[in-house]
Amino acid sequence: MIFTQYYLDCLSQASYLIADETTGKAVIVDPRVDVDEYLDDVREQGLTVEGVINTHLHADFISGHFEIAERTGAWIGYGDRAETQFPIRRLGDGERVSLGEVTLEIMHTPGHTPESVSVVVYEKPDDTVPYGVLTGDALFIGDVGRPDLAASFGHTPDKLAPMLYDSVHNKLLGLDDETRLFPGHGAGSACGKNLSTDRWSTIGQQRVGNYACRPMGVDEFVELVTDGQEAIPAYFPYDAARNRQRRDPIDIDALVRPLHLEAFMELRSQGAVVVDARDQQAFGAGHLRGAVNVGADGRFAETVGMMVEPGSTLLVVADRGGERDVITRLARVGLETVAGYLPSPESALAQVPDEVVRAPRVDAVELGRALERNDAPVVVDVRGSAERESGSIEGSVHIPLADLPARLAEIPADRPVVVHCAGGYRSSVAASYLRSQGREDVSDLVGGFNAYRLVAA
Repeated sequence: MIFTQYYLDCLSQASYLIADETTGKAVIVDPRVDVDEYLDDVREQGLTVEGVINTHLHADFISGHFEIAERTGAWIGYGDRAETQFPIRRLGDGERVSLGEVTLEIMHTPGHTPESVSVVVYEKPDDTVPYGVLTGDALFIGDVGRPDLAASFGHTPDKLAPMLYDSVHNKLLGLDDETRLFPGHGAGSACGKNLSTDRWSTIGQQRVGNYACRPMGVDEFVELVTDGQEAIPAYFPYDAARNRQRRDPIDIDALVRPLHLEAFMELRSQGAVVVDARDQQAFGAGHLRGAVNVGADGRFAETVGMMVEPGSTLLVVADRGGERDVITRLARVGLETVAGYLPSPESALAQVPDEVVRAPRVDAVELGRALERNDAPVVVDVRGSAERESGSIEGSVHIPLADLPARLAEIPADRPVVVHCAGGYRSSVAASYLRSQGREDVSDLVGGFNAYRLVAA
């Protein structure tokens, strides 16, 4: 058997290639849209891609099933409860997909979404203990999938969570303890709240180490897995809808277009959103007025998806040589409406000095002094709810970053604003977003709450 895990750190997302060495038949599970890595491996190993299996209709990224099907002729498989606008192979509960000796068995594991499946992998069809199970977003290492992401399609958490209990406790935990567990996501993903950094585990390890897998009744399980979930990034419903639809394959090469400064500025004047992917220091030193700063060194694509309306025309500013990576990462989350990028941004910005501004920043000492004045600024905390439980700045307004576009009106428009997160990445995003929406007197806190706590101690 050939078994390869592909892990994408910036989305905490895992996809898989499974093949039989003897027959050369292969299946790819949960691929992203930039599919060259999979297909390069397929070609180098002399394999034939028979099918693409999506464990569910993904909300956090655009699946690459069309890109693979176009280039290989593979069928596209989903659990048989999937509702799509294109033909699929409907995979029934207990159905087996033979690649030769290597055999895949479909296990229906609804709860994260109604159509979710897991893929049980056998090295030989008559093995009594599976090699492993690909659990998608049903069971993670340290957690289970959240049951509220399909709410926008009429599937409420109170209906999905009991399904998830059955999938985890009565199906997946029914596998042998030594069965390897390969999840769809790891730590950092918004698809759960307590995910591990480990890339694989075993059913036995999760039985004793996962809070949601210990013996309990359905009511306790539902309360545990629905409590304390963070805000859903705004692009999730959009991506879930896109993954249901027929679409043309995304040509990332066509999106990586250099634009002359004049064309770039003209598109900006027409309402295109400038996404500046440089780090906070470079952005702070000088950027185009109205640009949103999301550094490529963080959870870039997910964060842009929180701040930018899907379908918006995007213009990219990135460090020289980083444009392709930035544009690829945008395409992965359905933001492939990129008109182009600005080559040599520093020299380009020097040609339009009247359109270049600096990003106001304050340090912890300055903020402490400002908060003692009568004209104290409004402090906006964009950390998650769990982070805020460890401490906060007295009187601060708490709006998690993912909620900011929808809750803009809660921030007073007639007072200075200082935005903070834990360390500074998200606050630069939030402050730049607020300024792009016309809030002029907005600064971010250098070093975030971590720095402020040290000074205030």
